Amino acid sequence: MKPKNFVPSLIVGFFLYFRVILGLGIDRNKECTVTPLGVGQDDTDQVLAAISQCGTNGTITFTEGSFNITRKMTWELNSAKVNLFGYLNFIPDIEYWLNMSNTYQVVFIQSQSSWFVVTGSDFEIDAHNTGGIQGNGQIWWDFFSNRTKEDGDGRPISLTLFNATRGVVRDFRIDAQPFWCNCIAESDDVVYDGMLCNATNTNPEFAGTNLVPNTDGLDTYRSNNVTLMNWDITCGDDCLAIKGNTTNLTVRNVTCNGGNGIAFGSLGQYVNLRDVIENVYMEDLQMVRLPSDVQPNMGTGVYFKSWTGEVNGTPPTGGGGGTGHVRNVTIQNVNVDQVDIPVHVYQTNGGSASETPSTLMFSGLHFNDWTGNATGNTILEFVCSPAVNCTDLSFELFNVTPAANEAPRYICQNVTSITGLQAPCNATGES
Repeated sequence: MKPKNFVPSLIVGFFLYFRVILGLGIDRNKECTVTPLGVGQDDTDQVLAAISQCGTNGTITFTEGSFNITRKMTWELNSAKVNLFGYLNFIPDIEYWLNMSNTYQVVFIQSQSSWFVVTGSDFEIDAHNTGGIQGNGQIWWDFFSNRTKEDGDGRPISLTLFNATRGVVRDFRIDAQPFWCNCIAESDDVVYDGMLCNATNTNPEFAGTNLVPNTDGLDTYRSNNVTLMNWDITCGDDCLAIKGNTTNLTVRNVTCNGGNGIAFGSLGQYVNLRDVIENVYMEDLQMVRLPSDVQPNMGTGVYFKSWTGEVNGTPPTGGGGGTGHVRNVTIQNVNVDQVDIPVHVYQTNGGSASETPSTLMFSGLHFNDWTGNATGNTILEFVCSPAVNCTDLSFELFNVTPAANEAPRYICQNVTSITGLQAPCNATGES
């Protein structure tokens, strides 16, 4: 089953993709080429100078090697092409970057910081599977090993697309992101084709623990017409996090290695804001559990979460009481490998069931052609709000098995319409 808008959204996405990569509107005669200055040298000025000179109606080529970046950086690209054969190496001066005056706060949700922002229109950034960003995350993860790690703590997002229109990022690599790998915020008509994010702890002292929390592959926020294709994410948190006011999203061919799977949310954190997610189509997803000494977490295949209807503290670490809805979501051709709960909905993030229930509604969620296995006997768990219920949930060719010798449990609370399961779905999950 596909959402009603599936064909139009794909047509729009691929039309955008081919229109941008053909480079319409780019003056190929305006070219800049940048070569790294060398070990210990600061490349920030020459990188920004090339963007200033050729970032409008031009082409910038960064050759192979390491470009040392020592301060926050914005690329404004308009009708421009960037060839990034080398790595932007963000020097891990942790105390410097944790000073919020040294980063951008353009991502409103959860007060996040960014050290690299791309904005503009009609641009392409092609890293040719050889270049991207070196985040030097191991130094950050070791630093935070005995400090509180939570949203809004100052660790920067590696690559932020903000207020971008008709942009393409492709064949891009981000190694050792300290925090979120990518974020798309306040943007429209964006295509990512080919993204590798790798947050893997290499410090043997922390083997078997999740030293890399909050290293999401991507968070989307207040963005429309986004297409994500050919992603490979290794992280200790959400592989993809679809946050509020994300609409007309297409996702194809994503591998999630470790972490918590694909998240819708969290939503309803801000009492004065309405969060809407609708018209989402995802297909060809792999959820792969890594060896436990590398990454112990593989939480879910796909999960949906909202805060309660009661306000508990203030964002970014507290909140609740926000409204909105999630609807018209289809997720198909998924394989899960030893995930804890393959499909999960809960509406008590940051609170408990005794609090004022959420009024944020989940409806029109469709799960087709799923295979694989869970670590326990809970295959799906829908713990929906009694204030609104979850409705129009469907399953087709859903063949996810429990751990050996266990009977599968399908848990449904405050669900009014669900079809396609081969066993009862009720409050206890018992037949």
